[in-house]
Amino acid sequence: MKFKRKHNRQMKKNLRTASICVQGGYEPKNGEPIEVPIYQSTTFKYDNSDEMAMLFDLKKEGYFYTRLQNPTNDVVAKKIAELEGGVGAVLTSSGQAANFYAVFNICEAGDHIVTSNEIYGGTFNLFGVTLKKLGIECTFVNPNDSEEEIQKAFRPNTKVVFGETISNPGCAVLDIEKFARIAHKNGVPLIVDNTFATPINCRPFEWGADIVTHSTTKYMDGTASQVGGVVVDSGNFDWMAHADKFPGLCTPDDSYHGLTYVKAFGKMGYTTKLVAQLMRDLGSIPAPMNSFILNLGLQSLHLRMRQHCANAQKVAEFLQNDERVAWVHYSGLEGDEYHALAQKYMPNGTCGVIAFGLKGDRETAIKFMDSLDMINIVTHVADARTCVLHPASHTHRQLSEEQLKEAGVAPDLIRLSVGIEDVEDILDDIKQALDQI
Repeated sequence: MKFKRKHNRQMKKNLRTASICVQGGYEPKNGEPIEVPIYQSTTFKYDNSDEMAMLFDLKKEGYFYTRLQNPTNDVVAKKIAELEGGVGAVLTSSGQAANFYAVFNICEAGDHIVTSNEIYGGTFNLFGVTLKKLGIECTFVNPNDSEEEIQKAFRPNTKVVFGETISNPGCAVLDIEKFARIAHKNGVPLIVDNTFATPINCRPFEWGADIVTHSTTKYMDGTASQVGGVVVDSGNFDWMAHADKFPGLCTPDDSYHGLTYVKAFGKMGYTTKLVAQLMRDLGSIPAPMNSFILNLGLQSLHLRMRQHCANAQKVAEFLQNDERVAWVHYSGLEGDEYHALAQKYMPNGTCGVIAFGLKGDRETAIKFMDSLDMINIVTHVADARTCVLHPASHTHRQLSEEQLKEAGVAPDLIRLSVGIEDVEDILDDIKQALDQI
């Protein structure tokens, strides 16, 4: 498969992050298009059957079916791998698919995972309900607990630890080094969902994480134009050192003529297995057109994140000083409980998402949102447009009151995703809405 060596190749130039956003992943040759071509084709032609057979046996590089690989998808995956500092990446059809594949690539029935309870409601349900139906148990832990307390959640069959850099919607900042230390002490990798911070503001691999996921639907796209996800591997976790825990990577795969992924592909073993086995059997690939749109968003990611953070800081400061606001969670505020962690892991800014609550009840929050004019009430988050949502009534409404509490979602929590409009217009809309409650 083409990406297994291509993604591991170093770029000719040692580009900085902003330059990777614009030019990473794709190096057009003389006379080739400057923009990534869209290979909107399901399949690829070969001159003889032996050549095709070698592709299916993973003995030759090339493309044969877009469910497994596509040149447009691979270019964009390579750019994201470069942004995160990883050795390889695989695009998926959604962020949910990315988190599922990242975990399921190393877990099977009878296994167990440990995860922070400060995660997106859909992921909370994926791990706590859907994976349980597949025979994979999950224990949720409070990320603010001590290492000793979190250690109690581990079992002999624990295979992975999971957390979000900045939680959705609570805006809690993960202590990546602490979670990496606990995971590695138990011989398992740490997976970090880096959707909100993006590699512009945080690169979890530099703090000990082993695998990173994103919902590329969010800041990476930035325009609400495509749904997608990505799994990025650092190449740092030594699977063979813990071979008994990860037979799928470290023992022969009968569905591929006894091939052992880590032995055959080294640091690319994890991503090769994800494509050759999970994508082969389950699908969940993005359309090449979606990847093309995603790449357009990535080209301005470094500029947009700067504006998101600047606007959010001003909005958070306004909310903090308004007597009608009960509380505000934004780690850019000096008094926020996660300010120190944010300064450590994301000194140049966090994201544009703010969590806050109004004095009153759930109806007060709904009245406020219904009174907004420019700001959009949508399910989406991390968009160029300013968006607002009441998670307990919308994205997390499938959770019980107890589950909401366990997931760190207060009943009055309002998630405000500050966009890149003129910040004075954003503030004017918030002020007039507050005046109406």
